Amino acid sequence: MIPETPLRKALDWGRLAPLSVRARAVAEGVYSGSHRSRKRGSGVEFGGHRAYVPGDDLRFLDRRATLRHDRLLVREFETETDRGLRLVVDASRSMAYRSEGAPGAKLAYAALVAAALARVALTGSDTVSLDFIGGENARPLPPLSGLEAFERIVDVLEQVTPAGDVLVDDDALDRTLLRVARRARRGVVIVVASDFLDLPDGAADRIAALASGGRIVVGARILDPAEVTFPFEGPVQLRSSEGAVHVETDGTHARAGYLAALEKKMAGFRERLVGAGGRFVEATSADDPIRVVQRLLEAVEGAG
Repeated sequence: MIPETPLRKALDWGRLAPLSVRARAVAEGVYSGSHRSRKRGSGVEFGGHRAYVPGDDLRFLDRRATLRHDRLLVREFETETDRGLRLVVDASRSMAYRSEGAPGAKLAYAALVAAALARVALTGSDTVSLDFIGGENARPLPPLSGLEAFERIVDVLEQVTPAGDVLVDDDALDRTLLRVARRARRGVVIVVASDFLDLPDGAADRIAALASGGRIVVGARILDPAEVTFPFEGPVQLRSSEGAVHVETDGTHARAGYLAALEKKMAGFRERLVGAGGRFVEATSADDPIRVVQRLLEAVEGAG
């Protein structure tokens, strides 16, 4: 629930742009020494073929398989400690919110964190894929490798605008999660960046289910500072970004009930993810993104 304001069509980047420059700076500020790199090469087990995408290491292009199937194919190798990163970014309408004084919209902050995580993972020779919950111009990306892939990921993140009501389109969440589950192998890290507010009933169970099969799931809860503190006083009109709920109330009197309901909702996601072996990291769009990325990497290592 947020104060009644006109919905923005375009994403409000605020002070969080340009994404490429900001994400590089965040990644450079992150201590990633404990992040285990994905090992590839002839000294590990052959894991099959997949279609070549720009940015892949040409050393692993399989010429025989390419000639046989008449398309570019690359060899994949893996070990028991293989890691790939699968980013799932909530781009539904609620992620457009930016209160006065916040550096940018929640989606802009989620994009910055996702891009910085991608940069760290790609530098460590991990593969990175990108998926969205809702969103307009939200184009999923298959697993990519090599630092060249960073610009492709940034380009997609920059084009997405908040759109879609996941409460109405209940299948939107399942479509994304099923696509991620089909793609993610054992040992893969799945980071879901969302406000976890306007998701359908059972969303916590569905997201936690991604942790089956040896995958690691980390929820990155990103809220606007106003959503965490509820600083509103006196008469205020509130509306849900998704769904059709409108409330007129007194901000001062509503604060305690709102904060209790918020904690209860977040506790549900936290308990389900931790119970499935994952982690839940809570942040606001005003937090230092370097520290948030550090906490996410620490959560990955703690879950592994």
